Amino acid sequence: MGRAWHQASPEARAVFERADKALGSRLGAPLSEICFNGSAERLNQTDVSQPAIYVTSVACWRGLLAQWGLAENDAVLAAAAGLSLGEYTALHLAGAFSFEEGLELVTLRGRAMQDAAVATPSGMVALIGADEAQAQAVCDAARGSEVLVAANFNAPGQVVLSGSKSACERAAAEAQKMGLRATVLAVAGAFHSPLMQPAATRLATALSKATIRDPRCPVLSNVTGVPHQTGTGITIRAETAGADGIRKRLVDQLTMPVRWEACCRWLGGNVAGSAGAELHEMAPGKTLAGLMRRIDKALKVSTHDEPGAGTA
Repeated sequence: MGRAWHQASPEARAVFERADKALGSRLGAPLSEICFNGSAERLNQTDVSQPAIYVTSVACWRGLLAQWGLAENDAVLAAAAGLSLGEYTALHLAGAFSFEEGLELVTLRGRAMQDAAVATPSGMVALIGADEAQAQAVCDAARGSEVLVAANFNAPGQVVLSGSKSACERAAAEAQKMGLRATVLAVAGAFHSPLMQPAATRLATALSKATIRDPRCPVLSNVTGVPHQTGTGITIRAETAGADGIRKRLVDQLTMPVRWEACCRWLGGNVAGSAGAELHEMAPGKTLAGLMRRIDKALKVSTHDEPGAGTA
């Protein structure tokens, strides 16, 4: 992960060096060593994958700026968004907190979520072909006395459920009865569900001490599907303005659904198509471009998993 950017760009390489210095041996080895040479099993563990993805995305951004001949503050951002962990990258790029502050937050977040996942047998199930009402019907039929909720509204026909392990297994069976395809995901635990409350409590403590500034552009909240600076969106909870509002929604994000489709539709209706506006997906991967194709085929996304990558 991120090796191509590290090799091609001094600016990207400097980001990995800053991360290695900040994290030291906390992950058992330098983060760059795990990213470039570690096993897939270790890299995919939540406590490592979260700082790894954050650092790779920021390194990609710094490398892109250098390619475009821009200093960091020269880039004009119309808006920024990221799915789940990616919201921290979006907030950093928008100036809400420093690289190191964000790195500390995502490292703690990953460790706390890993611990919560280990504490309770749990998982996630992807439903293909389901809308929100159908996903809720599957949850109601399969939940029983356990935890089972809709956790990710990623794109039309793609909803992910999250909850207790046995409830997820029942959900897969119920989905098939309803004519939906269901896939049990290989994840550590029930992310974006009430089972992540212990992690949310730990994250809230860390966020209360973090320095958070007003972003220099709209940053989409996964919880509401609208920018942090605007109204209530989809969430039923009362909004809080400014830095405290960002803190609150980042905590809520661990136990509430990710409204990624709503975030992308906000971008499509408010930013994409504006004069000169372009959509770019930072490394690693091309997942968000794939989701955008399902949400709105007219919106083209340039992906940058490696230097020189193009539109997906």
